Amino acid sequence: MKIFVTGAAGFVGSRLSRALLDRGDSVIGHDNFDPYYAREHKDRHLRDLLPHKNFDFVEGDLRNADHLLQTFQQYRPDAVAHMAAMAAVRYSMNHPLIYGAVNVQGTMNLLDAARLTQGEGGDEKTRCVIASTGSVYGTSTPVPFREDAPADRPLAPYPASKRAMELMAHCYHHLWKMPTTVVRFFNVYGPQGRPDMMPWQWTLDILAGKPLTLYNGGRIRRDWTYIDDIVAGLVLALDKPQAFEIVNLGCANPVENLRFVEVLEGILGKKATIVDTPTPPTEPMITHADIGKARQMLGYEPKVMVEEGMRRFVEWMRGEGII
Repeated sequence: MKIFVTGAAGFVGSRLSRALLDRGDSVIGHDNFDPYYAREHKDRHLRDLLPHKNFDFVEGDLRNADHLLQTFQQYRPDAVAHMAAMAAVRYSMNHPLIYGAVNVQGTMNLLDAARLTQGEGGDEKTRCVIASTGSVYGTSTPVPFREDAPADRPLAPYPASKRAMELMAHCYHHLWKMPTTVVRFFNVYGPQGRPDMMPWQWTLDILAGKPLTLYNGGRIRRDWTYIDDIVAGLVLALDKPQAFEIVNLGCANPVENLRFVEVLEGILGKKATIVDTPTPPTEPMITHADIGKARQMLGYEPKVMVEEGMRRFVEWMRGEGII
């Protein structure tokens, strides 16, 4: 297959691109190098992709509809893996407008380019796999979170923009029969992870002797999902196109933040200093994916638990000279 991967210089997009190349697919990577985090990390993500003969990279912005359409008409991909987004729940509190521009309008621009372009392989419609987030469930959804929950009470602009994106994707399927699978990620971590996320920040802070801020005494639970498991789920979704489905990709094993820190302390051989802080209004007390649908529909099965995943993450940071 020839697959158009947005956010290819990002964490998940780059690792998905690598997996697709390793199995013989052609990948057109697309990214705008947004300065939300430093360019050096994105260059690192691309390091093992750019030399590959089946990888083409296009620098571009989802908000530029004309350029997206021209790129699709040039490459005519058979499938789209839409990983690009403005992420980070708390950041979206202070920068709400960019989430509408990138995550909603940008996704519409992408879907429209796919709608107007037939894949080179001859498929009538370009198949789409679109990354969403488990944070769309908010605090009003019974645990564990099932895909048939309304998900209509998001807690911040980021999950609200992702839910709007999901609804727009359904509209494109309904009107133009675009085969679309929306995958909701849960707390993705692992090698090549984003520097703004807790595993990265807590590792550096523990080693530097800086205090860690834990909400609600560290009793908040998160469904940490290892990057290789997420990538495996994405590949399955690309290989098994659906008319329109929403599917959770999580680990289905929520871990208290206090336990997460204990795991990290054991790996680093150093105790953390913890500061207890009230939970902000953007944060649910738990994220917990029901992955029964992903198991049945895709054959998805997460394999890496936090203890092993964080060991691999810390080893990667050491190998890269970050710690």
